[in-house]
Amino acid sequence: MTAPRRDRPVTRTDVARRAGVSSAVVSYVVNSGPRNVAPETRERVLEAIEELGYRPNASARALKLGVSETIGLIISDITNPYFSEYAHAIEEAAAERGLSVIFTNSTLAVGTEREVIYKMTRRGVDGILLASIVDDPDLDTARAAGIPVVLLDRARPVDGHASVGSAFRDASRIAVDHLIGHGHERIGLVTGFTGGSTTVDREEGWRDAILAAGLEPGPVIRVPFTRAGGFDAGRQVVQNADRPTAYYVLSDQQSIGFLNALHQAGLQIPGDVAVVSFDGSQESEFSWPPLTTMRQPVREMAHAAVELLDKREPTTHIHHSFEAPLVVRQSCGCS
Repeated sequence: MTAPRRDRPVTRTDVARRAGVSSAVVSYVVNSGPRNVAPETRERVLEAIEELGYRPNASARALKLGVSETIGLIISDITNPYFSEYAHAIEEAAAERGLSVIFTNSTLAVGTEREVIYKMTRRGVDGILLASIVDDPDLDTARAAGIPVVLLDRARPVDGHASVGSAFRDASRIAVDHLIGHGHERIGLVTGFTGGSTTVDREEGWRDAILAAGLEPGPVIRVPFTRAGGFDAGRQVVQNADRPTAYYVLSDQQSIGFLNALHQAGLQIPGDVAVVSFDGSQESEFSWPPLTTMRQPVREMAHAAVELLDKREPTTHIHHSFEAPLVVRQSCGCS
């Protein structure tokens, strides 16, 4: 049956009248409690809701229950394929728990990050997932509002907040050991300017592996964590006649630009320069050649982060660290 056309929103009273029950019974069905409703009555109420097109007032329900069933997600750079995939995985994990996600982007700016955290608290979200560009983000407004925050993309535990991240340093050791296993004795590094401990740990893992093998660390090129930054790094490598035979690049975004610059100069990958990347975004699979990369397990991390918020454990020092497995493709020299 098509819902009748109305000049005002359908109310709970309208549903109760159509189903022949009290407004309280409609509330019990919509809110799954606090009292049980007989199956036949519940079915009658659901039919009335569908016929009338009733939509519960989410704001009123949030006030009554003390929760909004909405979480905030703040990503530093949504143009990065890794963060795009992470955001999508978080939406899926939240939906499985009946939660909605309000998403925003801090555009790699500390001031913008602070502003969007404030706006999230004003929206009354139940919790915030934050991928900050600094190790010690300003969370005073969320703390004052009693809103839990889970930090994403963290290399190590953070006092006062739950956090989730990859074992960045261990993963980098594995990546560089793989290049050393191919016989490379000079392995350069392409890294960025920002990222705090997550970037530092990746760089330290590169250094750990090289020193453990008795080799000298190759040159370090610092460029933005973007495709353009990677392209600039590649141009610097091309202009160096005494270049290393392999590079470890700290993000897939940079790697895509890096490969492009080498291709344009006529260099063969991996024949002239072998490359191993980090992140494992879908983009890495479709580059040419396909990138060997350390894959961050975004789905597993997303579920862990949402679970921490859903359990409302904001002040525990829980840190979930995930292994980033090596995905072997062709850019390193493997067939």
